[in-house]
Amino acid sequence: MATSLPVWSAADEDGVQHAVVEVPLDYSDPAGERISLKLTRIPAIDPARRRGVLVAINGGPGGDDGLGARMPAELRRTTSLNEVYDLVGFDPRGTGDSTFLGAEASPITATFDSRPPDEQFPLIAADMKEREEGCSRAGGTLRRHVSTRNLARDIESIRALLGEEKINYLGYAYGTMVGAVYGTMFPDRLDRSVLDSCKHPRWDWRTQFKAQGPAIRSSVDAWAGWAGERVSRYELGAGAAEVIGSVEEVAAGLDALTPSPLLRTLFDQRIGVLAPRRQEWDQLARLVVDLRKAVSHGDSAAAEALLAGQSAWRPGSTMGGLREAVLEAVTLESEWPTDLEVYYADMREFREKYPYGFGVMRAQPWVGTFATFEHAEPFTEVVRDGYPVGLVVQTDSDPWSCYEGGVEMARSLGHRMITVTDSGGHETFAFAGNAVVDHLVTRYLVDGVLPEEDVTCAGDPRPEVPADEVVR
Repeated sequence: MATSLPVWSAADEDGVQHAVVEVPLDYSDPAGERISLKLTRIPAIDPARRRGVLVAINGGPGGDDGLGARMPAELRRTTSLNEVYDLVGFDPRGTGDSTFLGAEASPITATFDSRPPDEQFPLIAADMKEREEGCSRAGGTLRRHVSTRNLARDIESIRALLGEEKINYLGYAYGTMVGAVYGTMFPDRLDRSVLDSCKHPRWDWRTQFKAQGPAIRSSVDAWAGWAGERVSRYELGAGAAEVIGSVEEVAAGLDALTPSPLLRTLFDQRIGVLAPRRQEWDQLARLVVDLRKAVSHGDSAAAEALLAGQSAWRPGSTMGGLREAVLEAVTLESEWPTDLEVYYADMREFREKYPYGFGVMRAQPWVGTFATFEHAEPFTEVVRDGYPVGLVVQTDSDPWSCYEGGVEMARSLGHRMITVTDSGGHETFAFAGNAVVDHLVTRYLVDGVLPEEDVTCAGDPRPEVPADEVVR
């Protein structure tokens, strides 16, 4: 297992202690090459009430939008868990200040387009092939050892180094899969666990990606229905279908304003970003109204200003000569089709049905299509056999970790489930200000009190914009 004990620094200005430890690159060869992990810790405030350590991971796979070693400071800021727990965070292997897994920044030849025409499909595939080859060239021996099971083993190494008999665990998004795999592999070492915004434990990564398109579209349709009940305010049409028609008119108008599809692509992105956020529905409706006005006047400058601040979807981004490549490594844990026509057929369907929020890009070829290596171990079937019942938290319209994932995670592990209704939120506990979720999760983690049955609670309220009166 781990080969170096943590030597904790003095607490920094945020009260966080830092350490670096070494663990095996390959756990089947514990005497072989080592890699380093950056750890952080905030000791429990009340030693008399201390009940061990709480390890937390969010974001991912890898460090994608994750706090990593910054998690303890964030949890202390937003929760009372530090009263009884040592809060422990770390940068997962390949990320942050742990041993870094990089990839060469690959060229992009395909046009940035949320509704790419068929002639762009081969360019998209070629770009992804080059992306995989860039990962392969820079990843070295580390790449095939960046996996969910090895991340679970790293957590077990951390537990042993801290001298704890068991850990408690809080995982978000991909971190839910890490926690479920840890419990499967080391059931006698896991005590209380909370899994928030779950990856579907039975889906391969391509299915997980594709599910995001329909999930985003369901929120767009819900928003359209809401706006369609407020014709006098927005004048986008009566009912969801007419509002979607207005959205598509704006999309077509933006396409006609400039020779590039960029404005329409950024519009599609904005629709997909704002629609899941119920509290921003008025903002989204006003954006469509203002863009329709700009289009009607042929004012490309006004349209550009309204859509300023948008950016490319992550898989099209680069960061200097090397960028982090943990996402690409982990998503090769499941098999991907190699027949490009399978992807092209899905892209045509998604282009028509799910263009918002870059839905087409969730159906296109990925690095797994051109995989240059295979992981040494198969995808893990998660079970709960030997550790206590925990909690699953899931919003019903999460655009990234779809609701079905939370339902299946709770069923597979026999956990209690908290469903947040009418919400497109992601990573709810401690981050969303949901008082019901925060109370129930804290009560469980601190006092060990689980809800007696599954719980349903409301998400963020919709904007206080009155609907039109129905004339009878």
